[in-house]
Amino acid sequence: MTADAQQGDWDVVLRPYWTPIFACVAAFLIVVVHVAVGMLLKVGTTGVVLRTADQVAMGALGLIFAGAVLLLTRPRLRVGAAGLSVRNILGYKLIHWNDVVAVSFPSGSRWARIDLPDDEYIPVMAIQAVDKERAVAAMDTVRTLLARYRPDLRAPEVRPAVDRCGEPVAGWAATCRTAVALLI
Repeated sequence: MTADAQQGDWDVVLRPYWTPIFACVAAFLIVVVHVAVGMLLKVGTTGVVLRTADQVAMGALGLIFAGAVLLLTRPRLRVGAAGLSVRNILGYKLIHWNDVVAVSFPSGSRWARIDLPDDEYIPVMAIQAVDKERAVAAMDTVRTLLARYRPDLRAPEVRPAVDRCGEPVAGWAATCRTAVALLI
């Protein structure tokens, strides 16, 4: 099956934005540093006998480390009629719609997750907090598709923050007042 045919089976394909950029830059720098160090191994004498094989090994180690860093470019989330297809750093999993309870982005976490029955979940590294507005848009898209394919699930109720008197508060004050109220 061609890539176009596979692409047509999904309503949306989501990938992180900043992490692959950082990973590619880091991988390039790792290779450059290891090759440079490998080339400079035989420049001076330190009492240790270093050979050409050591220089090649240093460059090869740089390539191996860079390849490991490039695994951070793999995360992807595909959403379609079949369900949610999650590919993280090493694994791939297709979650059928009847197994999905919710798609959430818990406060303080680095990436989203798919909530499953029995309090289980699968991390979704394709939607990351570092992407900020892109992550918000991606979550909105996934939740819209969740509502389409699982109309039996209710959207979580979002309640505004209130102070002790029950008056709504917004922004930074809401966070601070809620935190203070929890401490008292």
